[in-house]
Amino acid sequence: MKTILNIIWLVLSGLWLFLGYVLAGLILCITIIGIPFGIAAFRIGVYALWPFGYTTVERRDAGAPSFVGNVLWLVLAGWWLALAHIVTGVAQCLTIIGIPLGFANFKLIPVSLMPLGRDIVRTDEPFATR
Repeated sequence: MKTILNIIWLVLSGLWLFLGYVLAGLILCITIIGIPFGIAAFRIGVYALWPFGYTTVERRDAGAPSFVGNVLWLVLAGWWLALAHIVTGVAQCLTIIGIPLGFANFKLIPVSLMPLGRDIVRTDEPFATR
């Protein structure tokens, strides 16, 4: 079922969201200071390309630098990427078939707003490795 949802997701919104994250990553990688943010954008872009079967977990070793980085991310790229997820999610929830895809978009909003200090893991991994 995850594969079918991922294929539908890819066609309807995943590719466009992925391209948005790649564009944000490329823009952020222009400066040396922005490279960690660009890498985070590429990482989330892959997650946005194929989200079913994956989830995010907070890293326990992330501290104050992640918080400061997340504030910078929010100002530089996070707000408009989250806005893209909101618009796409609402549009997909207008149809019965698109409701699971809309919920997946809403699931991506927190990670698009504050990506640092989070890991993307498979949902079938044991909880001990999270």
